[in-house]
Amino acid sequence: MSNIFNRWKNGLAKTSKATFGQISSLLGTSEISDETYEDLEALLIKADLGIETSESLLEVLWDREKKEGITKTSELNTILEEELRHKLDAPPQIDLSNIPTVILIVGVNGSGKTTTIAKLGKIYTDQGKKVVFGAADTYRAAAVDQLLIWGKRLDIPVIAGQRDGDPGAVAYDTVQAAIARKANLAFIDTAGRLHTRYNLMEELRKVHRVAGKSLPGAPHHVWLVMDATTGQNALQQAHAFKEAVNVTGIILAKLDSSARGGMAFAIQKELGIPILFAGLGESPEDLQPFNPDLFIQGILAGEAQ
Repeated sequence: MSNIFNRWKNGLAKTSKATFGQISSLLGTSEISDETYEDLEALLIKADLGIETSESLLEVLWDREKKEGITKTSELNTILEEELRHKLDAPPQIDLSNIPTVILIVGVNGSGKTTTIAKLGKIYTDQGKKVVFGAADTYRAAAVDQLLIWGKRLDIPVIAGQRDGDPGAVAYDTVQAAIARKANLAFIDTAGRLHTRYNLMEELRKVHRVAGKSLPGAPHHVWLVMDATTGQNALQQAHAFKEAVNVTGIILAKLDSSARGGMAFAIQKELGIPILFAGLGESPEDLQPFNPDLFIQGILAGEAQ
């Protein structure tokens, strides 16, 4: 358990040092004052919790201070940790009962989709599941090549099409290959696209529809890979993807490279989509099922050694 905690602590070190560490310093052993709340609000917003989340959190703290007769900032710190935990839901059990279970992976350019798919493949093959990859990012040769390399390394078959070919056709072929091979899981990579490009989002809808034609009920899950280094800017993107293809889960990537881990709270409040996995580093083992308790402990742990 300590190794897992250290993985979370190290992965969240930048977020902890940049913002939440300052909150811990603020909430030391002094008396609570109006300035305490003003400074705390500034730090919460800086931590990328978002204005709405920060304000609702402060209201709860203020209310509990009055009701419980709290006077010391150290006591406020304990309540803050409790309330932060209340704002994060534990992810639901992922339903993998369909054979195959088809999972569409979406996100903007540079969010880390292809690498994340490889890590997911490693996780599930280690569990004894048969996995197939679909390289439906046909516009970027590097993405197809990258997935082919990962597939060879992990001994996972990769279904790919022609350069600049129809991504819908790749999605269809991937599902058919997964059925033929009696695979447990089919992960379909899609082209990174800006949420503001209408035609690209329409194409993503087409890939979604084609997967359903290949296998009724597919895709069974749509997971959005969000780059934690982009902070609040990623939320607008997420809204667009949610509207386009009914995103069912979030993978929060690159937390180890970001000081904006507080966006996890904004994701829960504004999107209402569960965070399923957190990217805490570059190795496959650093893609961890999201654990709210370890997340809170990690961001409040101080700088990793």
